[in-house]
Parts: sequence; structure tokens; C-alpha cells
Amino acid sequence: MSPVSLFLNILWIVLGGFWMAFAWIIAGIIMAITIIGLPWARAAFTIAGYTLFPFGQKAVPRDLHTGREDLGTGPLGVIGNIIWFVLAGWWLAIGHVLTAIVLAVTIIGIPFAWAHLKLAAIALWPIGKTIVPA
Repeated sequence: MSPVSLFLNILWIVLGGFWMAFAWIIAGIIMAITIIGLPWARAAFTIAGYTLFPFGQKAVPRDLHTGREDLGTGPLGVIGNIIWFVLAGWWLAIGHVLTAIVLAVTIIGIPFAWAHLKLAAIALWPIGKTIVPA
């Protein structure tokens, strides 16, 4: 991780990143407790790590990254994302959007607000994504 990414990630944690990463972890724990939600729990924990340290990384579709389709990138992934959206995705997306609105009030907060908006889009459809270095 470059020094600039490290600095931005530290600011990010202070300015709302910790709060939303915690929300992703809670969603993952709830999904894991239900046993049926284990596939969504894995995605939630992966995105929680990304939410905690978003600078220097990016989320990409897994099939584009690996060059092959798998269970989460095919039709079952679409069904999984629809279920995720209904159960937890829209709540997390609203949290990211509200945090982005608060951060966008200041000039310093605008890049962080933009990152929250990107995370809001991921919150709606996380299955089939992977996190790679930027």
C-alpha cells in the first residue's frame, strides 16, 4: 500500500469508514447465524474489509478478473444478489449514501463521499465481486 493510500485510509476510518465497516460485519454475522446465509456472509465480510480500507483497492466482477464464470457470477449469483438486496443490501446502501451526504458538505470530505457512493453500489449487488489492488 502506498503512503498516500495509507494516509487516505486512516482519514477514511476516522471519517465514517469504521462505522460502515462495522455495519457490514454485523450484516455478515447475522447472515452467518442463519446458516442459510453463509454465502452472503462471506461476501459481507469481504466487502467489510474493503470498506475499512478502500483506497488502493477496487472491486471488480470476479468473472472478469479470473477469466471464467463460477457459481457466484452466473444465474445463481443473480438470484443470490436479489435475495441479498431484499435482506440487507438496501440498508447498507442507505447507510453509505447518508454518510456520503454528510461528508460531501466539506471540500475535504468529497473524495470520501465519492468512495461511499461506490460502496453503496456494491452494497446493492455484492455477490460475484472480488477485491483487487488498484
